[in-house]
Amino acid sequence: MSQFSPDCVQCERLANYLADVRAEYPEYFARPVPAFGDAAARCCIVGLAPGMHGANASGRPFTGDHAGILLYQTLYKYGFATKADSLSADDDLKLINCRITNAVKCLPPQNKPVAVEINTCNNWLSAELKALPDDSVIIALGGIAHKAVIMGLGLKQAGYKFGHGAEHKLDRGVLIDSYHCSRYNTQTRRLTTPMFEAVFERASELLD
Repeated sequence: MSQFSPDCVQCERLANYLADVRAEYPEYFARPVPAFGDAAARCCIVGLAPGMHGANASGRPFTGDHAGILLYQTLYKYGFATKADSLSADDDLKLINCRITNAVKCLPPQNKPVAVEINTCNNWLSAELKALPDDSVIIALGGIAHKAVIMGLGLKQAGYKFGHGAEHKLDRGVLIDSYHCSRYNTQTRRLTTPMFEAVFERASELLD
C-alpha cells in the first residue's frame, strides 16, 4: 500500500493504542494524520510522529503542542506559511511551496515508534518523497526522520550520516538535517532558534 489512508490499522500496537486514546479523548482526531500542504511543493519537512496532544488531537502535523511553535514561526519568517502559528486543522493557515509530513503517521506510545512500525509506514513516506518535484529540498527533523527519508528513497544508511545542518545531495534534490524542534531540545538549548532558522534560510537559498 503506497497511498495514505486515514483508516490504516496495519500496525496492531498503534491501532490498539489509538483505539484506547479515542476512548479517553473522544474529541481527538486519533487516527493516522495526513500530510499538510501542497503535494507539488518543493520543500518537504519530515517529522517523527504525531504528538499526543498535538497532531494526534488536531489532525494536522505539528499543530496543538510545543513542537509546532518554533516550526510555524520559522516557516512564516522564511515565506513558507501565511501565518506564524497553526491553531487547528480548519483554520485559514496556508503553506507556501511547503509540505509537512511524518515518518510515522500514527501516535506511538511514549512518542517512540518501533522499527517495524517505521518500516511499515515507510511505504507511504516513500511514495510522498518520490512524488516531489525535481530540485526539491527535504528537511528531516531528527535522526529517525532522517533514517526514514533515506530508507524511503532506497538509499544506503551508511552513506548519509545525520547531523544538525548537514546537507546530503540526492539524485533529484537535497536533504538537510535538523535536530527536532521538540520541547526537550529547545528547552535544553540543544536546538536554539538561530540554529533552526539557519536550516530554513539554507533551504530558501537552495530553492531559489
